[in-house]
Amino acid sequence: SGSSDPYCVVKVDNEVVARTATMWKSLNPFWGEEYTLRLPRGFRSFAVYVLDEDTIGQDDVIGKVSLSRQQILAEPRGVDSWLSLVPVDPDKEVQGEIHLELRVPEQGHPRVLRCHLIEARDLAPRDLSGTSDPFARVSCCGHTLETAVIKKTRFPHWDEVLEFELAEGELGEAMLSVEVWDWDIVGKNDFLGRVEFPLNTICTDPTKGWFQLLPFPSTTEDHGGQLGALRLAVRLVEDRVLPLPYYQPLIQLLTEPILCPGQPPTSTALAVLEEVTSGESRQDVATKLVKIFLGQGLAVPLLDYLTTRELARTTDPNTLFRSNSLASKSVEQFMKMVGLPYLHEVLKPVVNRIFEEKKYVELDPGKMELSRSRRISFKGSLSEARVRESSLELLKGYLGDIVDAIVGSVEKCPLLMRVAFKQLRRRVEERFPSAQHEEVRYFSISGFLFLRFFAPAVLTPKLFSLREQHADPRTGRTLLLLAK
Repeated sequence: SGSSDPYCVVKVDNEVVARTATMWKSLNPFWGEEYTLRLPRGFRSFAVYVLDEDTIGQDDVIGKVSLSRQQILAEPRGVDSWLSLVPVDPDKEVQGEIHLELRVPEQGHPRVLRCHLIEARDLAPRDLSGTSDPFARVSCCGHTLETAVIKKTRFPHWDEVLEFELAEGELGEAMLSVEVWDWDIVGKNDFLGRVEFPLNTICTDPTKGWFQLLPFPSTTEDHGGQLGALRLAVRLVEDRVLPLPYYQPLIQLLTEPILCPGQPPTSTALAVLEEVTSGESRQDVATKLVKIFLGQGLAVPLLDYLTTRELARTTDPNTLFRSNSLASKSVEQFMKMVGLPYLHEVLKPVVNRIFEEKKYVELDPGKMELSRSRRISFKGSLSEARVRESSLELLKGYLGDIVDAIVGSVEKCPLLMRVAFKQLRRRVEERFPSAQHEEVRYFSISGFLFLRFFAPAVLTPKLFSLREQHADPRTGRTLLLLAK
């Protein structure tokens, strides 16, 4: 069809940790998905694979982007750029570790290298069953020996000793190579990884332990973006979590203006924090503040403090809470943390119906595809006016159901949200008391509840966990028009 159905798989040290939704029929997919991954301290690499989903057969791998721990750490603000996809070579896609003991006894002539292959773990699956049939191949000084094949496992236990006679003069630059392969009854065996050791090191110091399997030395050429590029934003943050008493002074400093409101409003820690946060960090700061104050049972007083300060700075009620200030971001994060189950209960039935019905909806004459609208009628193509009329009826139906669900959900709305909005309404009335500003008290609430809560969830249900997949283009257009 000239297009793909792309999705991404995220791997850390070759272990799959996340998968995005599939974007159907697109060569320019937008995912907009964000993952927070808790990583082991010594992780080595981070990779994103782009695949094309196929309904029949295996999915095709388009390419990948790989970043080492060092590359990510080299950018304190994180990596945020377009990165060219590189091809995926099965011989480079290795994982797992092998448990070895290598020893050259001091006595005896000729000297003998004893290679004890104990076991391996977490090998890459190479068979359709999701396992492999692994065996180890050991090469030294022109000689090669192999272990037995262990069928259908990624955690083989060999416990075999392979011995090599070492001739005098062979210890200089010689290497011992241990490779792990997946045995196939038909076709070539599949490479699973390798590890190498200098012989002179083994002779002087016996080697034992778990060793990471590595790919063959890379010969990958720069394909100059022929496979496309992936826009990634990756940031590595190391958090050292101390016992709770260590944080008490900070919590006391942050909560002081709320628990002891007598201080000058501009000299409090919250006021300073509001001044120094930039647009980039404001959402992170708002999220952490809301979590801290929820934990202290002070989330509503926090929002009251921040919104009151913003009200004091606002002269035109039409611009109230329209910017991405700390107050606006804090209310937004508060609604997501407290109100997500409520959002699901209200919107999920209608959103699911829109996804299942896949109706053709379009109001813009420049975007109408009249040939597609045959599905609306058995009498052939419809006119532009008929398509618009049909689309309006569908949108009104969906929107009516959404509004009815929201209006009828008062008792389901979390108590904390209701208390917060009641306090907000009172503050707005105090700031703009005149009759000409009577509606501002309602706009201030609907600006949060609709523009920053319900409408974004209708627009992209996947990002609010209302659906497991993003919408196809037709359903996405319906959701966009509904959100508007």
